[in-house]
Amino acid sequence: MADLKNQKVGAKEIEFIWAGKDRHRHPVSGELMALDEKSARSELRRRGVLITRLKKKPQPIFTKRAPKITPADISIFARQLATMLNAGVPVVQGLSIVGHGHENASMRDLLLTIKTDVENGDSFTQALRKHPKQFDDLFCNLVEAGERAGVLEGLLDKIATYKEKSESMKKKIKKALTYPIAVVMVAFIVTTILLVFVVPVFEDLFKSFGADLPAFTKMVIAMSKWMQAYWWIVVGVLIGTFYTFKFFKQTSERFNYFLDKTLLKVYVVGIIINKSAIARFSRTLSTMSAAGVPLVEALESCAGTCGNRIYADAVLQVREEVAMGERLQFAIAASGLFPHMVQQMIQIGEESGALDAMLSKVADFYEEEVDNLVDNLSALMEPMIMMILGILVGGLIVAMYLPIFKLGSVIH
Repeated sequence: MADLKNQKVGAKEIEFIWAGKDRHRHPVSGELMALDEKSARSELRRRGVLITRLKKKPQPIFTKRAPKITPADISIFARQLATMLNAGVPVVQGLSIVGHGHENASMRDLLLTIKTDVENGDSFTQALRKHPKQFDDLFCNLVEAGERAGVLEGLLDKIATYKEKSESMKKKIKKALTYPIAVVMVAFIVTTILLVFVVPVFEDLFKSFGADLPAFTKMVIAMSKWMQAYWWIVVGVLIGTFYTFKFFKQTSERFNYFLDKTLLKVYVVGIIINKSAIARFSRTLSTMSAAGVPLVEALESCAGTCGNRIYADAVLQVREEVAMGERLQFAIAASGLFPHMVQQMIQIGEESGALDAMLSKVADFYEEEVDNLVDNLSALMEPMIMMILGILVGGLIVAMYLPIFKLGSVIH
């Protein structure tokens, strides 16, 4: 019996196409992943579907993976459900409408599963917590606060806004970090192509001259010969470095801590990461404070959204101090990572009872700062790209034409 169970757990799921009617006799249809037809029928019955058609989905010649559920999907879902609830639509019906109308098949199945769990007696928060990959603690805590206070639609709207701003910030940071890496890669590829394919052509030409070549040209030809003979070493080192970096990033907390600490010290990039971490912290704490989440609990969620382990550790330390009775403004000041302006805004917020509003202003300010820095970095990188490529490509071209110029002057 145990062996049979283990086989079932390890079995591969099959995609089914189904159609039927829901509890209100409305026609519904969709796609479902299940171990077999019996499991698929059982799952659909659990959802309250009266099945009229169920069959395996035909597999195309070139199969593709099921679409991923993105943060944008979660954000749109929160916004749509908030709109439904504001219009007086019950949660279960709202989940059904949003779920059936979603273009992403994976998201559609997820929402209909949540709808079924709610119909079976779970609270909306409990149903969401069963899917931690899509709905993190921050999302679930805010929904729980909204359910308790009876303002779920307002909290879902805030979650959607928070998710949109958070994802926008992540994209800007990726853009700032990806741009310099792309420049280095392009420069390396162009240089390699010239050394392997172009320089040997000129080398054959120079042999017919029978004259002594300039030192710079000799150096470039030597580099070309080495690259042609040992290109596999270069490729091996690059691949090895990539996979070593990936391995340590996935397995070593100390390596990730060192990496985060190092990035904070990199010129311009470090400034962007610092300001974005403060913006994320402020936005998260503002959203959770507005929802009525206790400060200690809110700070714990904030630590995971900073995007940098140095700031995450600092926020967790702030949480410990606040839990022991320290005021937030003093705990923030003691961390040494937050600017004086942030400390002052938090102080004003605590004293006026408008902490969420003050933190929202801080988040707006630093998000705008990050926008400007990323734009300035892009503008700064353009002439740097031209300069780097000019030095590399131009240097190789000069090295190849020096003997020709020298020969021309001798003939003249």
